[in-house]
Amino acid sequence: MKKKVIIAEDSVYMRALLKEILIKNGYDVVAEAENGSKAVSLYDELEPDVITLDITMPEKDGLSALKEIKSSHPEARVVMACTINQQTQVIEAIRAGASDFFIKPMQSERVLEAIEKALK
Repeated sequence: MKKKVIIAEDSVYMRALLKEILIKNGYDVVAEAENGSKAVSLYDELEPDVITLDITMPEKDGLSALKEIKSSHPEARVVMACTINQQTQVIEAIRAGASDFFIKPMQSERVLEAIEKALK
């Protein structure tokens, strides 16, 4: 059975790219969110196998969304998307329970490696 994934990313282009990578590699993208608030409500509703959260998003950033999701779903598998200059936020995200991260611009292999690590 395909693993269900939610993508939370404010960039339409990045969301489309990530969705393409995941679908091409056998994942089922069950929902997409353009901000952290929507990501949290979609997670509560759909309880996917994994969610990707962009660190920088409007309304609620990825770090806040991560903490909120982990507080109500401690078993949640979360992969963070970040840019090269966000090391401090990535470290904070890992401490808050994120399984792994990938850096944008995305490389398919690294995205898949992070998703697979989260699912183990």
